[in-house]
Amino acid sequence: MSGPCLPHIPPHFGARRYYAWNDWVRQAHGGRLQKVSVDAGFTCPNRDGSAGRGGCSFCNNLAFTPAYLREQRDILAQLDTGIGFMRRRYPDTRGYLAYFQAYSNTYGGVAQLRELYERALSHPQVVGLAIGTRPDCLPDEVLDYLAELAQRCVLELEIGIESCDDAVLQACGRGHDFACTVDALQRAAARHLPVTGHLLLGLPGESRDSIRKGASALAQLPLAALKFHQLQVVRGSRLALYRKRDPAAVPLLELETYLDWVADVLERMPPTLRVQRLGSEVPPALRAAPGWDLRLSALPGLLDAHMRARDTWQGRLHGGAGGAS
Repeated sequence: MSGPCLPHIPPHFGARRYYAWNDWVRQAHGGRLQKVSVDAGFTCPNRDGSAGRGGCSFCNNLAFTPAYLREQRDILAQLDTGIGFMRRRYPDTRGYLAYFQAYSNTYGGVAQLRELYERALSHPQVVGLAIGTRPDCLPDEVLDYLAELAQRCVLELEIGIESCDDAVLQACGRGHDFACTVDALQRAAARHLPVTGHLLLGLPGESRDSIRKGASALAQLPLAALKFHQLQVVRGSRLALYRKRDPAAVPLLELETYLDWVADVLERMPPTLRVQRLGSEVPPALRAAPGWDLRLSALPGLLDAHMRARDTWQGRLHGGAGGAS
């Protein structure tokens, strides 16, 4: 039975059991908006000594940074290359967002950010920005500038939440606690900035219970969208070293368990929240584990089937949602 035939499932879900980001984008913007990665040369406070050294235990930026970004330093040249690729892959794209993705892309003064962002916006095919960062890299003056930008272009702020459990955040060397995330989300919302949060499921010390508790806390916060990532052990990361020494110290989720955890989170989120990603891909040469042998494009169908089998949907356990229990 499809979603729209069930009265307790919101009609904007379409045929799915959750609210897909792409469906919202097409409705809100009249077509596909495609992100094109940009590497502007930023670093992170837990790499340069401000909050720590060596970065998060799970991180190796090479795992999600296209090769052309390492070969081309000029932002407009990066955008030309990325748009050329994306145009062939997604010919129906309406416009492109310059995706400041590598490291923490608000970790700098407003003058520096203004120069970089305005350069990207000067590209004739770029209609807006997606800016990836950390909650501890969003001082008020930066948020004020982003609010100014949002008045004249499409703007999406992506914040790495990763976990809502302080012990898990500390164990992975994140360099901030969940209270920092709450503060950043609330200050961004006060400026009407749409925020996409990133959750990394399966970090050492995380459990199904902590995931559920974290989801209930996130559901009370002003998030526009979520991106889910499964924990992957990436070569060159500290987590890869830990697992090599003691595999039991870094247990990894099986696919079915991961789908269960994603469904657990979505049940508790409001039905208005958009689901932007269900997982992530790491180049095989950099991925040490797990070996799911699965393309990212298969996850939407798998999750939808999983939620149907559980007879659940996004928002089922969210306070005030239809069918909550």
